Amino acid sequence: MIGAIVSAVVIGAIVGALARLLVPGRQNMSIGLTLIVGIVAALLGTLIAQMFGWADTRGIDWIEHLLQLALAVIGVAIVARMTTSGRRGGPGTGRTTA
Repeated sequence: MIGAIVSAVVIGAIVGALARLLVPGRQNMSIGLTLIVGIVAALLGTLIAQMFGWADTRGIDWIEHLLQLALAVIGVAIVARMTTSGRRGGPGTGRTTA
């Protein structure tokens, strides 16, 4: 149980960081939020891979890791869009609201 949690945190950190590199543009996300998105993506990716039988292969589970990365990219894109959409048109941005 503890090993699974530590594994999710480590893989989540790697997957979250890779996702931020792959999502184009600037993301106004903290490191902690990136870690949370990566952990959630790692857990969901593992769950989906286990449902389809892709998680129990010999060697490295490439399909599972690619699925985790794809989910993390989607998660980072969604969270980055949510965090930047609330900042448009505010004071100090140089934009006016109509």
